[in-house]
Amino acid sequence: MDAWIQHLWTSGSEQELERLQHAIGLLLEFTADTQESFQPRSLEVGQILRQLGTDHTTLLAALLSDPRLIPHIELEEIAEDFGQPVAALCENMRVLHMFRENTWKTSPHPSEKQQADLLRRMLLAMVKDVRVVLIKLAWHLQYLRLLSREPITQRHQCAANQTMEVYAPLANWLGISHIKWELEDLAFRFLQPETYREIAKALANTRLERENYIREFIEIIQGMLDESGIKAKIYGRPKHIYSIWRKMQRKGVTINQLYDLRAIRIIVDNVETCYEVLGMVHERWGHIPEEWDDYISNRKPNGYQSIHTVVIGPRDRHVEIQIRNQAMHKFAELGVAAHWRYKDGTRNDRTLEHVVANMRRLLDRNPEDDELLEDFRTELFGNRVFVLTPKGRVVSLTKGATPIDFAYAIHTDIGHRCQGAKVNGAIVPLNYELHNGEQVEILTGKEARPRMNWLSESLGYIKSNRTRQKINHWFRQQDHDKNYNEGQSIVEHEKHMLNLPDLNVADLARVFNRQNERDFLIALGRGDISPKQLADTLIRSRTQEIRFRKLKKKDTGHRSSIVVRGVEDLYTQCAQCCQPVYGDSIIGFITHGRGISVHRSDCPNILHLPKEQANRLIEVSWGGNVADYAVDILVSGYNKPGLLRDIADVLARGRINVLSINTRPTVDSDFALLDIAIQIEDTTQLSDVLERLMQLPKVTDAQRRV
Repeated sequence: MDAWIQHLWTSGSEQELERLQHAIGLLLEFTADTQESFQPRSLEVGQILRQLGTDHTTLLAALLSDPRLIPHIELEEIAEDFGQPVAALCENMRVLHMFRENTWKTSPHPSEKQQADLLRRMLLAMVKDVRVVLIKLAWHLQYLRLLSREPITQRHQCAANQTMEVYAPLANWLGISHIKWELEDLAFRFLQPETYREIAKALANTRLERENYIREFIEIIQGMLDESGIKAKIYGRPKHIYSIWRKMQRKGVTINQLYDLRAIRIIVDNVETCYEVLGMVHERWGHIPEEWDDYISNRKPNGYQSIHTVVIGPRDRHVEIQIRNQAMHKFAELGVAAHWRYKDGTRNDRTLEHVVANMRRLLDRNPEDDELLEDFRTELFGNRVFVLTPKGRVVSLTKGATPIDFAYAIHTDIGHRCQGAKVNGAIVPLNYELHNGEQVEILTGKEARPRMNWLSESLGYIKSNRTRQKINHWFRQQDHDKNYNEGQSIVEHEKHMLNLPDLNVADLARVFNRQNERDFLIALGRGDISPKQLADTLIRSRTQEIRFRKLKKKDTGHRSSIVVRGVEDLYTQCAQCCQPVYGDSIIGFITHGRGISVHRSDCPNILHLPKEQANRLIEVSWGGNVADYAVDILVSGYNKPGLLRDIADVLARGRINVLSINTRPTVDSDFALLDIAIQIEDTTQLSDVLERLMQLPKVTDAQRRV
């Protein structure tokens, strides 16, 4: 134990030392006999975190979050012996450990969805306390170190994918380059071992020459600064293989063409001195303008600050120089972790203002402060809420989201079948507002039954516009799909009966003032347009194809063709917008100075008439002279006794006079074809007759004969 105390203890109170000893004792007691070669020991993880300068609470949480301790020590015991903050960090770490085992371990090539899920889970942990991510990064780094001792297998591929997609970007986001570089190099070695070895070999072959040159160059720089009375720490900067490979790929050059294989870092006392040193360096040696970057004035999004330049040094060799002060250097190496060791609780460090969503500004205050955590949620995740499924998957939702939003985010069908919800095991209303870290379980029924009142904004059932769209779509689809199919059937039916093979549905949509074919068919299937209206329109618009033979005129005793509320001889005219014909359902509109305009009852101009003009509508009906017409139809059916009788009965009940009937010869004696000429009063009777004949059991088809 003493050896581990020396490795992990730096300074602190007597109580903190006792807690550290207690934690190490638990680890040595319960994990000494484990033989899992790829399972990091939290003692090594603690060493990594100690190098980052993390606080005592973070160190204890890292030690006590060892998965092998879970069977032996409860979170309540950790809270009692080490404090609630340590227990809270351990609880989050247990969730993250479980996720790695359940997801990544079983998939050597994780999907983007899996990677995103893990990242969201980490973000959820960050909402509670960003130190959890520091611990997790240290755990993963130690895991890669252990893997690097073994031959590369599928396990290595899996770990490398995790690293490149999640862990290294997180380390970069938090500004912890000390961890980021090692994570990337280890992962790159697993993913492209041959390329890794080639670059490593090339660096090794030139290592002695490079080190000698850098040593000579540092002596020149040191002498120059000493003459100016500038105190500085100068040393060669280590090169990272993955970074070298990225630059080779990005610039399309070989390793020998890279400018920054020879690199030094100059650490001075303050910002002003950084620029003074830059001026001296550029005055002494020529530099490459496109390689000069001022990250002090224009810091990187993760808060990184430094001056970068490439000069042409002695013997015309390129040297990269980085210039920064001590604070910038600590920040570059340790990122977020630096603030637990070097904060005083009052200093306003401007560096913190430039991290994603001001994260470092918030972390510059007391990490135990509840106000800090609330500000962190507001600043970084102000418009999102992260909740868990029963299986531990993280779901990101709009802030203010409800269980219904959660259900639809999981799967549209789950949302449609949602009947209730549990949050953290307790039943809640469906308009309950979800909060970070809550576990949500949706109670579903067998059938999809969204409620129309879910769409009411005043009831607060849904927050997400995407949820609203899915619910609206469901209601539309329930009617539309069914009505669309029904509309298609009606059109096909009328098309066949009236024998109109070239019928164009788009033309019908225009006739009925619908935006497109689908809208027309839905309206037809829903009943907004009746089959009778469709048939009447088809017959009326196809007068050249559907030939009616005028037989005679019947005197009705009226001199006018239209009767207005029983009054005759009033001036009327048929409206040009809908052109009503005899037999149509009609209505009159009293015009100014042009008598009564007669419209079809389904005329769009009548249906959309402004309310203030509706009182000018008047009842009208057909009158005057009525002509009878003859039309030919073809009826087919089973050649069984009673077929002709049944047909004649339908015609008789419809008061349709039969002018002639003839039987056509057929190849199959079981079927009969009958040519029938019938007498009708108006066009509407044709479709009625054909429809009624089609209802007969022995009739297989009835249509207008061409």
